[in-house]
Amino acid sequence: MERRAILASGLGLLLAACGGQRPQAERERRGEGVLNEELLARAARGDAAGVRDALASGADVEARDGRRRTALLLAAAADHVEAAEVLVAAGADPNAQDSDRDTPWLVTGVTGSVAMLRVLLPAGPDLTVRNRYGGVSLIPACERGHVDYVREVLKTGIDVDHVNDLGWTGLLEAVILGDGGPRHQEIVRLLIAAGADVDLADRDGVTPLAHAVAKGQTAVAGLLRAAGAH
Repeated sequence: MERRAILASGLGLLLAACGGQRPQAERERRGEGVLNEELLARAARGDAAGVRDALASGADVEARDGRRRTALLLAAAADHVEAAEVLVAAGADPNAQDSDRDTPWLVTGVTGSVAMLRVLLPAGPDLTVRNRYGGVSLIPACERGHVDYVREVLKTGIDVDHVNDLGWTGLLEAVILGDGGPRHQEIVRLLIAAGADVDLADRDGVTPLAHAVAKGQTAVAGLLRAAGAH
């Protein structure tokens, strides 16, 4: 019985010693490329436990797929918050751009996920990074009517008057591409409260107010006039 205890104790020590070498052993056994593919696939489907296991086995947290998307970008695009939390804790870069110039942070403006925004903020995202249209994350959120996201992202100090490659600000996109309904009205209110320049025109010199009037967005036009727009 004593001999068994000694053997068991020795085996435990051996396993503990091997455990510290697990990532290297796993990389050698399965190949780093395979581990990276597993990490990306698990992040894309929101398998937080699988992401954690792949990282523990030695997968590269900044591994890229054929479109240069990282695991964090895949998780963020699909709004897999728990998987993103694991990746951020492992040091994943919120600013890593793919072949379309998207980053984990930028796609939050497209999805409108406040939960993902809050996961990524502690990782230090660059609020000035631009997407393929030259816009920051605020602009697509304004276009798509993501009220809660716009409210939260404005608290970060993001440039409320950033102009994209089309010559549009978040306010202009909310009017030009919005429907003038309750969500876009609220976004216009939030932008005005955040100090947006209500007279900042597009490349053709057309102001947000002129666009609102032309599109028949009476309520939005009223909000702009009340803010001193011309």
